[in-house]
Amino acid sequence: MPKTGAFDKFSGEYEAWFDRNIWAYRSELKAVRQMLPARGEGLEIGVGSGQFAGPLGIRTGIDPSPKMAELARKKGIGVMDGVAESLPFRDGCFDYALMVTAICFIDDPDLAFREANRVLRPGGTLVVGFVDRDSDLGREYLEKKHRSRFYRDAVFYSGDEVVNLFESADFTDVDSIQTLFHGLGGARSVEPPVDGRGRGSFVVIRGRKKIPAG
Repeated sequence: MPKTGAFDKFSGEYEAWFDRNIWAYRSELKAVRQMLPARGEGLEIGVGSGQFAGPLGIRTGIDPSPKMAELARKKGIGVMDGVAESLPFRDGCFDYALMVTAICFIDDPDLAFREANRVLRPGGTLVVGFVDRDSDLGREYLEKKHRSRFYRDAVFYSGDEVVNLFESADFTDVDSIQTLFHGLGGARSVEPPVDGRGRGSFVVIRGRKKIPAG
């Protein structure tokens, strides 16, 4: 069942997070932008209020939260109601797909990754940004999740677990970058992303849909 209750009820508090943590947000946005293709038709899965799709020029999103979808539409994003495990799009209709901090709210991430693969064109790209469970910030979220409106029911993943999801869904050329090396409150400017994972709290992993032989 989609975990939308807190996002529908406390959408203003959700939006305020981006203003309160502006440098962390801009660092995440920079890392995600670096991993996206320079052109093509994109989809954001779990688009939320459009805080990433909007500045990244993604015009199509899907989200199960009516309130989040309403906010995203005000940013000019076409949002369909739905969940990551059952995308309401035909096979092979997008050049890339994006998930940002959505994976921890998805009931069946294996199925979600396979669905992302399905709606991508051959050679298309899936980009997933998330808080690494094994990072300082990930451990902080885990410690406090029972007191959080938004993360109470979240399931956090390590970088290796997300790589495994890519590979199980038949993606190839999987690579990663990371940012947020000083936590949320420690960021005082945009932190440039660096290759790999294991040090930064926010990790962005990218994989490519295989092109059929012949």
